[in-house]
Amino acid sequence: MSDENKVELDLSDLDRLVGQEVVYAELWEPCNATDIRRWAMAMDNPNPIHWDQEFAKNSKFGGIVAPQSFAVCMDYGHGCHPAGVGKIPGSHLIFGGEEWWFYGNRIKPGDKLTQKRRFDGYDLKETSFAGPTVFQRGDTEHRNQHGQLVARERATSIRYLREEANKRAVHGKERATPRRWTKEELKEIHQIRHEWLMSNREGKTPLFEDVQVGDKLPRKVIGPHSVVTFVTEYRAFTQNMWGSWRWNVPEGKYDPATEDAGFAEDMTYDHEARKVDPRMGDGLYHGPSSGHVNLEKAENIGMGGMYGYGASMNAWHLDYIAYWAGHDGFIWHSNTQFRSPAFEGDITYIDGEVVEKIEKSSFGCPVVKVKVRMTTQDGETILTGTAEVELAQ
Repeated sequence: MSDENKVELDLSDLDRLVGQEVVYAELWEPCNATDIRRWAMAMDNPNPIHWDQEFAKNSKFGGIVAPQSFAVCMDYGHGCHPAGVGKIPGSHLIFGGEEWWFYGNRIKPGDKLTQKRRFDGYDLKETSFAGPTVFQRGDTEHRNQHGQLVARERATSIRYLREEANKRAVHGKERATPRRWTKEELKEIHQIRHEWLMSNREGKTPLFEDVQVGDKLPRKVIGPHSVVTFVTEYRAFTQNMWGSWRWNVPEGKYDPATEDAGFAEDMTYDHEARKVDPRMGDGLYHGPSSGHVNLEKAENIGMGGMYGYGASMNAWHLDYIAYWAGHDGFIWHSNTQFRSPAFEGDITYIDGEVVEKIEKSSFGCPVVKVKVRMTTQDGETILTGTAEVELAQ
């Protein structure tokens, strides 16, 4: 490409924010059991300790307990906001991956998490999707009402120029026509899902000594994905309920999260207008998430068709491993990279394998390392990830 046609990103606004604490916002209320149930339903996580009152009461938890993936639901912005501050004119943002560290404190009804967020920095790379692309990192620390550390997350966003992504059309117009599944195919999908559901419904935890490198986890399937599933997922994130959060910017502090990020006007929150009409700050009706369920907007940002959420994919990853690990299992660390969204009409297969046993880990206990891969019905990889998991001794 000649210099005169070279595509460049204006990153000057990002440079001034690197290393700063950002995004001062918090949810108003503690979570309740129905918040947890709604999350489990949206993520298609039928583990009964997260929704079945009688089953959970008779378990070691003594009642409903949240999945580890629920920490992201108790956050404003599910980790993406500190990875998306700063204005890049003509840009849009999608989620690129998440790394989580957990600290042994499970979330139960009545808990309230508060966050501390920081913009870590960014890398500029060339991608086939959009040419010059920014991979921006944001850190979030989650503590409960007792001041106990629950989790830390490092999120990676992918920021790119809308116009360049549309020129390249990596996600083509065929995405606008979702696949239709026959009754026979849907029956097979349901059977795979049911077999996975029954694989550890009682929550038994494997013994560390019995698990071997090369062991395969039962296959799970999620989907077919649709506008219904995308909206169900979106509305399970507490921050997306009208009036569920507030800005809590300390006096004398500046919060770049309220500023123009360079998105298209119809893909930008209108924080003033939302004070009267909450749809204008809703994200789904109007704002950066509306492309997930609006075909025209999806095509305008280079996505080709309606698509799902990276934060949901990471939750699928955590929930899948936690189901296999049982009630006494615990995920101490997880790392995922998103290769492609889950598009409307597709299904997602989730497969896992034990790739390492670590007798002496940095978490103070033996752990097994599980590798996870998510694929479509056509074998396309949409997520790769790993997790270090404590099992029974």
